[in-house]
Amino acid sequence: MDALNWLPAPLLAWLPSLGSMLVGVLIAALAFRIGERIVRRATRDAPLAASVASAIRAPAKWGLPLLPIHAVLQGTPTDTPGLATAQQLAALLLIGAVTWLVSNAVRGVAQGVITANPTSVADNLQARRIQTQTRVLARTLQGIVLLIGLSLMLMTFPQARQIGTSLLASAGLAGLVAGFAARPVLGNLIAGLQIGLSQPIRLDDVVIVEGEWGVIEEITGTYVVVRIWDQRRLVVPLQYWIEKPFQNWTRTTSELIGTVFLWVDYRTPLAPLREELQRICEASPHWDKRFSLLQVTEAGERALQLRCLVTSASAGAGWDLRCEVREKLVDFLQREYPQYLPRLRAEVAMEPGPTAGGSGEARSPVS
Repeated sequence: MDALNWLPAPLLAWLPSLGSMLVGVLIAALAFRIGERIVRRATRDAPLAASVASAIRAPAKWGLPLLPIHAVLQGTPTDTPGLATAQQLAALLLIGAVTWLVSNAVRGVAQGVITANPTSVADNLQARRIQTQTRVLARTLQGIVLLIGLSLMLMTFPQARQIGTSLLASAGLAGLVAGFAARPVLGNLIAGLQIGLSQPIRLDDVVIVEGEWGVIEEITGTYVVVRIWDQRRLVVPLQYWIEKPFQNWTRTTSELIGTVFLWVDYRTPLAPLREELQRICEASPHWDKRFSLLQVTEAGERALQLRCLVTSASAGAGWDLRCEVREKLVDFLQREYPQYLPRLRAEVAMEPGPTAGGSGEARSPVS
């Protein structure tokens, strides 16, 4: 050490600790390389574990060297200049790295579960249920982890602890004010948990909300994005789905029964229409082959109302099938039975003619 006396005294006091830190960082880097290869081989046939390993790679790479640095600082002599600042900075970085790692681990688990349950299959009800629960719960857990991490980082500052102690006496009033101010946030958080657990809606559910027909595209921690049929986006707060009624067309299954209404003349033969409906459905790729049915649902004053029931595997296919059935049945009526399309009948009654010399004679207007 005598050969280094030319160095400033503060730097000279830090030299043993800096050397130990450098050795610790090199060992941590080597351990990370070895551990990465071991984990990669171990998770080769485990998609969920591989997803978690991939998600935590970055925080582990940067957080692992902080462990020996933090340990060395704890063993550094207390009279070393700037030790308290260095210890607090190392503690903040370590807490941040652990928070980052835990948050990414939650995201990795969620991504692994989502990948294992794709919604691209025909019957994706179970997959959509799992994906919705996973996304909502993962976001909630990540928010809690971030909140805990920030709280622990603030606890490293003595001033923050003193402020917390001084505010303890007015905690009742402060709690009421904070609770009132945070009511929307807490309400959305609770609503998110309710949606994740009870699942009144799921991703890709077909819903009618605020008079709009659309598909659940995204569920975040505060709102739900509904993709409207004309590619608009309706953003709805989470609490809406808990407090207000809405229609969910795919709550238990994606299969639907579509309806097509037609008005025809009373003389229209129904047997050919039923045969044409069956032929249209059998030729359509949107029909799921469950059933097709034509019924007379109303006998009005001027025409008959026919209701066609057709089934489909999804809401989108159901909409296309209804449009196809309506168009082709109208075309069939126009082509085969145009005389039986709805028409307005009127009966004209002729009044008795005027008697000779009577006052009922028609008179020409005077010009």
